[in-house]
Amino acid sequence: MKYLSYIINGVLALAIAVLYYFYFAGTVGGVKHSKGQPPDLHNQKGSAIVFINIDTLLNNYDYYFDMRDEFGNKQQELEAELNSKGKIYEQSALDYQNKVQKGLVTRREAAELEQQLLVEQQNLLQLRDELTMQLQEEEQVRNRRLIDKIMEYLKNYNKDYNYQYIFSSSFGSNILFASDSLDITYSVLEGLNKSYNEEKAVKK
Repeated sequence: MKYLSYIINGVLALAIAVLYYFYFAGTVGGVKHSKGQPPDLHNQKGSAIVFINIDTLLNNYDYYFDMRDEFGNKQQELEAELNSKGKIYEQSALDYQNKVQKGLVTRREAAELEQQLLVEQQNLLQLRDELTMQLQEEEQVRNRRLIDKIMEYLKNYNKDYNYQYIFSSSFGSNILFASDSLDITYSVLEGLNKSYNEEKAVKK
């Protein structure tokens, strides 16, 4: 669906902020900060707070684009199936109307054809609902896979930095301002893409 990226943005912005708010704990030592690299963020208690810009991450994450393309293909496939059945129904309805107008069927035959069309219509509506639910489930599962992949990577990523908090930031999120020095988006993105492309290479 066209609004898939907006849904994922919202889900990730909310989910990662909540899931990681109390997830990581520890201290950071001797890490110099440069663009896209984790900063040194000691406070008096030795904790560190950083954030990831989810919009930037998704717009540059190879897995997200592949997942989006796969979902788009699945959507087109299901839509084609529904459109095909819909055209068959429309043709049946036109044939029925044509026969009735020309007086080519008896009232009993017309009633039987009408009942048949009603069943076809109900089946078509049922199919539409089933395909819609299937797409929604596909979307939810893919969203969870995307979040899970990011979370699993961050678990390993944080072993090297021991950040206490890793927040997510996106347009309209609860984080209204954060210093660029706390942004680890590109560092995480580089690792995510490297890991994903290695996975793809192994599968090939």
